[in-house]
Formats: sequence, structure tokens, C-alpha cells
Amino acid sequence: MPTLRYDAEDGAPAAEAAASIRLQLAGILEHRNVALRAVSMACKLVTPGPQGRAWNNFQMQVVSAVGEAFNNIVLHGYADRRAREQPNSIDLRIQTRRGHIRIELRDWGSEFDPTRIPPPAFDTLPESGLGLFIMQSFMEIAYRSGRPNLLTLSKRYVERSSAVRKSEGAV
Repeated sequence: MPTLRYDAEDGAPAAEAAASIRLQLAGILEHRNVALRAVSMACKLVTPGPQGRAWNNFQMQVVSAVGEAFNNIVLHGYADRRAREQPNSIDLRIQTRRGHIRIELRDWGSEFDPTRIPPPAFDTLPESGLGLFIMQSFMEIAYRSGRPNLLTLSKRYVERSSAVRKSEGAV
């Protein structure tokens, strides 16, 4: 069963408070949705007014990248392990502050450095590698192999003025 922990920094104004969310999940696809819901909600903490096209794109890109990362850990990192031998788990840590989100995924599966894989050859319609390309396109990525492996995804959200939002049709 997933466990959740949420901490907000004391003393910071509500609109500027940094938050830290931690989930311990089983490394199974059935827990992917729990991770993605937490990430989606955490995206709302990077700005006091989570609305408009720019924010929707930010949230979609963060959720898509984390979903691909979770899939890769489950399908590739834990592919050759039997759950009876050692439980597969993913430690998901989300840190937010105004204008920024950082997501760390820790796993104990096979190591795989996504920063060393070249982009897919789109002219051949590849069957694999697109998820990694999505992660790299949407977020900054850092990786450290070990026990545990650590994949860090981060993204900045740039606040836009109300005049710019109105010109885009979002009030």
C-alpha cells in the first residue's frame, strides 16, 4: 500500500510556501496512477494561480515525463526481478516552490542512464525510446546509478503577466 508524507515550510506565505511530498510505492504499473495524481496536484503548488494555457502545458509536460519515468522503472528496471525475491519499490519525492518543481524517483532495479541514450530516429518510426525522448524534451534530467538508482526531473514555471494571459484568451 502506498504511503504519503507532505510537509510545508513553516513561516512562508501560503502562496510562496515550499512543499515536500514523499510517496513509497510498489514498483508496479497499478501504482502509476497514484504517482501521477500526486505529481499533478503538486504542479498546482508552483504558482498561486494555476490556470491558463502556459500552466496547463507545464502540468501536462511534468505529468507525462513522470509517467514515462515510472513506466521505464517498472518495465525495464524491474523486468528481470521476481517480486518474491525482493520487493520492487519506487520512492517518489516531489519538491515544489514558486516557479519550480523537482521530482526524484529512487529505485533498486537494474541501472539505466537515460542521459546516455541518443534521440530516436523518427524516420524509422521506432517502437521504443519515445518515452525517454518525451522525458528529455519536457524536463531537465539528472541520473545517478547505485543503490538506489536516482532519477531527478526538474522544471521551471515562468509566471506570465495578466496582459499576456488575456491576449491568449485565458483570464
